[in-house]
Amino acid sequence: MPGNTFGYLFRLTTFGESHGVAIGGVIDGCPAGISIDFEFIQQELNRRKPVYPGSTARKEPDLVEFLSGILNGKTLGTPIGFLVKNLAGQSSDYDDLSLLYRPSHADYTYEKKYGVPVCNGGGRASGRETVARVVAGAIAKLLLKGSNIEIRAFITQVGNIIADADINSAIMSGSLRSPLGFIDEHMEQRVVPLIAEAEKSGDTLGGIITCVIKGTPPGLGEPVFDKLQADLAKAMLSIGSAKAFEYGLGFRAASWKGSEYNDQMTRKDGKITFLTNHDGGIQGGISNGEDIIFLVGFKPVPSVKMPQSTVNQRGEPAVIKIGGRHDTCHVPRLVVIVESMAALVLADHLLRNSGSRLGTI
Repeated sequence: MPGNTFGYLFRLTTFGESHGVAIGGVIDGCPAGISIDFEFIQQELNRRKPVYPGSTARKEPDLVEFLSGILNGKTLGTPIGFLVKNLAGQSSDYDDLSLLYRPSHADYTYEKKYGVPVCNGGGRASGRETVARVVAGAIAKLLLKGSNIEIRAFITQVGNIIADADINSAIMSGSLRSPLGFIDEHMEQRVVPLIAEAEKSGDTLGGIITCVIKGTPPGLGEPVFDKLQADLAKAMLSIGSAKAFEYGLGFRAASWKGSEYNDQMTRKDGKITFLTNHDGGIQGGISNGEDIIFLVGFKPVPSVKMPQSTVNQRGEPAVIKIGGRHDTCHVPRLVVIVESMAALVLADHLLRNSGSRLGTI
């Protein structure tokens, strides 16, 4: 089954290639009556734009056009179709690379799967595809707003620079985050020179984004195969350059004793709560009401400008030097994408939970 649709009840299907006419999507299963804040949606798209040092020279206006499913500023409950036109495509950048496989790109694997060369700029494998995710994620956020669920992500590592700020304090305050999405401005000031150095040498950088979901009620998530953390992991690892997902204590939990790790429970202000949150807000695949906390690790942008060894389509050795317009470090642009995918998962499970027992139907 083609993998262009995400979600169970709140479903997003995307279409379009990096240098095609447009990127677009269809959201199905969105309830009627949600007030659509068009300005907010544009602000979310603007967060994805390359406006920081070392970002791609490709400048797209990224103006979304809604085709259906919205009337007088409210959702109709019918499929929401939308388009974001590609106005700054430059496929000629790839003319010299058409017979070569770019290292760590999808050129080779896509050709082996479909039998045709990947489209210029990576086609569906391009980061350009994520525009549709941000539009849908913004609408999902508006849905979650009605349930007081808030999603906030920030950069905690780029290259070998790790945030000095205490992540737990950032989570508690909710106020830390630099304009470019770093956990604080101090980290941003440390990273910008590192990005400039990589850009000068023709190299690239990856990083880690930490995401916190606040206000999730206990009970979201499905047993066994559709556990909340499983769907979050799938959502995050569907982002092109994502290579790792960790929630709660993650790998660190393996070195702890059970007596140290367990989130012991108590009653405070008339409700059940936990003394710690080592499970990251999810137990048995279902939310427990605490903050959901996870990390996503992203590899460096594969389009480096220095010469690399590869082969052509006939399997003959070759040397490739990638030009064109590419990010030196794309992590700041990924912050809103991580939030958007988390919003799609939470919106989907919020709707699924409405039928989990008789009293909620």
